Amino acid sequence: MSRRRPHEEEDGYDRAYRKRRRVSENQEIEDRLESLILRVGEKSTSSLESNLEGLASVLEADLSTFRIKILRILTDCAIKMPEKCTIYTTLVGLLNVKNYNFGGDFVEYMVKNFKESLKNCKWDAARYALRFLADLVNCHVVSAPSLLQLLDNMIDAANEDNVPQVRRDWYVFAILSTLPWVGRELYEKKEQSLEHLLVQIEVFLNKRTKKHHNALRVWAVDTPHPQEEYLDCLWSQIRKLRQDNWAEKHIPRPYLAFDSILCEALQHSLPSILPPPHHDSYQYPMPWVVFRLFDYTDCPEGPILPGAHSIERFLIEEHLHSIIEMYHLERKDCAAHLLNFPYKLKIPLEYCIVECIFAELFHMPTPRYLEIAYGAILIELCKLQPSTMPQVLAQATEMLFMRIDSMNVSCFDRFVTWFSYHLSNFQFRWSWEDWDSCLTLDLEHPKPKFIRETMLKSMRLSYHQRVREILPDSFSCFIPVKPEPDYKYAKEGADCLLKKLIPHPCDLDLDPGLTPITKLGIARDGNITFDMH
Repeated sequence: MSRRRPHEEEDGYDRAYRKRRRVSENQEIEDRLESLILRVGEKSTSSLESNLEGLASVLEADLSTFRIKILRILTDCAIKMPEKCTIYTTLVGLLNVKNYNFGGDFVEYMVKNFKESLKNCKWDAARYALRFLADLVNCHVVSAPSLLQLLDNMIDAANEDNVPQVRRDWYVFAILSTLPWVGRELYEKKEQSLEHLLVQIEVFLNKRTKKHHNALRVWAVDTPHPQEEYLDCLWSQIRKLRQDNWAEKHIPRPYLAFDSILCEALQHSLPSILPPPHHDSYQYPMPWVVFRLFDYTDCPEGPILPGAHSIERFLIEEHLHSIIEMYHLERKDCAAHLLNFPYKLKIPLEYCIVECIFAELFHMPTPRYLEIAYGAILIELCKLQPSTMPQVLAQATEMLFMRIDSMNVSCFDRFVTWFSYHLSNFQFRWSWEDWDSCLTLDLEHPKPKFIRETMLKSMRLSYHQRVREILPDSFSCFIPVKPEPDYKYAKEGADCLLKKLIPHPCDLDLDPGLTPITKLGIARDGNITFDMH
C-alpha cells in the first residue's frame, strides 16, 4: 500500500499540469513572435516605421525569456529573405539601441553563420550574410573600419595563388554585390579605405583570364547588346554608381527615418574573420555571361528600363532571379510573386521578367532547372497578365528570331523546344506571314531551320493534320513528312523474307503426329496466313 497521502498525489498532478500549461504558453508566445517577425514589412494599415518601432518594443520585452529564439529567427530571416534585408537591419538597429548586449549577441551569431556558410560552400547564404553585416553599418550597429577589414581579408583570399579562379572570382563578386548597400556610408566615413579597396579589385579584374567567355555566350556577336562576362558587367555598374556618388534609387532604407535614434547607439566591431582555406572538395559557383535582350528603346510606354550599366538593373535582376529560385517548383506561385514585384510601378516589369526568364533558359552550359519549368511559368504569366504579357513575349520571340543567325546551337535547340511548347498551349496561333522573308533563304539557313524544327516538335505535341492547318500555304515547304507505319512484311517481296525467317515444314524435325502446314502466305492486312491438312 502506498504511504503517499491523497493530497500529495493531487499536488503532483497539479504540478505536472502547470508545467505542461507553461510549456504550451511559451510555445504560443514563440509562434506569435515568429509570425510578427516574418510578416513585418508586408502590406499593413500602419506605416512600416510604426510597425518596426512597435515590434522592437515587443521583442525587447521578451528578450529575457526568448533571447535564443529571437536570435535564430532574425538570422534565418536575414539569410532566407534577402529582399527584406534593410527592414531587418533596421529592426536589429532599434533593438541595439534598447539593449546593447543583444546587439552584440546578434552580430556574433551572424558572424558565426557567415563562417559556417563559407565552410559548407553555401555561397548564396554567405553572400546574404555579408550583405546583412554591411547594412548593419548603416544602422550604427557595426563599425565601418571592422567591415572594411573583413572586405580586405576577402580581397586577400581573392589574390591567393594555386587556387581555382572560380574561388577568387566569388570573393570579388561577393564584395562588389555588397557595395550598393553600404557604399554611400563607407564613402562618407572611410573614403580613402574604400578607394583602396576598389583599386585592388580593379587590379584583380585586369589580370583575370576569361577563357570561358566565348563558350558561355548566347550570341556570337555583340550587336545590338554586348554579351558581357558577369564580373566585368558588375564592375561597370559599380563604377557608374561611384560616379553618381553611391546614390541608387532601388534599395528601400527604412533606417533613415530612425537616424536620430540609431546614431546614439554604441557600435560593435566585427571580430577578425579569415576565409577558410581552399579544399579540393569545395565546389564554387560557375561564371556566366549576362543576358541582354531589351533596352529602353524597346519599352515605348510607361517607366524607363534602367541602363545596362546602372546598378538598378543588377538589383532588379538579382531580385527576380531569387524569386524564380524560390518558387520555380510552383509555377502559379512563381508567376504571382513575379508580377507582385515590390517596385513594379518604377520599372517596365513585364520586360524585366521576360528577359530574366530567357536568361535562365539560355544559361550556358545548362539551365539551372528543367526547361519546361520556364515555359510553364511564362504560360502562367500570360494567363495572369493577359493585357500586356503576351505582347511582350511575342516581341521577345520576334527579337530572338531576328538574331537567330548568331545564336549558340544549344540555345537554338532550347528556343525551338520552348516555342513549340508555348504554341501548343495557345492553339498554335502565330503570325507566320511576318516571317515570310525566310522563304527565300536556303533551307539550311538558321531561320528556315528554326521553323522546320518547330513544326517537327509541334507535330509531336499534336498531329500532322493540325500542323498542316496552322501554317499558311506559302509555308508548305516547312510541313514535316507525314509519319506512316513501316511494316516490312507487307512490302513487295515479303514472301522471300518470310521463307528466310520461317523454314519449310519438311526441313523441320517434327513429331509425326502433328498436322503439317501445307500453305503459307500473307494477307492484305499484313497478317500471316496458313492452311493445315
